[in-house]
Amino acid sequence: MREKIDTKTIQADFDRIALLSSKTSAERWNHNNRYHRFLLEQVPTHCRNVLEIGCGGGEFARLLAQRAEHVLALDLSPQMIQQAYKRSEHFANIDYQVADALSWKCPPEQFDYIVSIATLHHLPREEILSKMKAALAPGGTLVVLDLYAARFPDLFGALATIPADLLMQLLKNRHRPKESQEARQAWVEHGKHDSYLGLWQVHQSCRAMLPGAKVRRHLFWRYSIFWKKAQ
Repeated sequence: MREKIDTKTIQADFDRIALLSSKTSAERWNHNNRYHRFLLEQVPTHCRNVLEIGCGGGEFARLLAQRAEHVLALDLSPQMIQQAYKRSEHFANIDYQVADALSWKCPPEQFDYIVSIATLHHLPREEILSKMKAALAPGGTLVVLDLYAARFPDLFGALATIPADLLMQLLKNRHRPKESQEARQAWVEHGKHDSYLGLWQVHQSCRAMLPGAKVRRHLFWRYSIFWKKAQ
């Protein structure tokens, strides 16, 4: 059974991470932005309204703002939202809001594209998928990128990813400022609170909540959900 995480704990973790990360403006390669191009490819053409749940410092929201008329980006952490605003001064079409996605009043059928990156594992999956589904406009696209818990037979593939991870970290980040020891420790401390689904649970949820959704396993311990709402 998954551990229930207090939202105050999650907020405190990411406030701390945001403050430590604010010391450098460089965005390092990581297991999430590795898939930004893939996620952008799922954005519908002539996209008007986009919702991102768990936007962090706004790195992906800024990319979305170049593809859509308006981006609404939510995050639980006030410090993350503050950093996002600072780094998005030239993007007039992004609206950042401090919000708990579970209690946030979700406008029905408003968004052409809804995306969440490495956030779903912090939330009750049926409840948040239901809210995302309700907020999606007819014909709109919902995409989730998140982490999964590797279990047999997925465990061997997950272990084989470790050398690729070390190589990519070396190649992609060698000319970028290193994370401070404090920032690395903050991520380690946050990781102690995390709990991930097995892929079979992801498939199970999609069958119940998003019939016809495509679930795909990726490198670096990630999976994606792609679902298009009927017209």
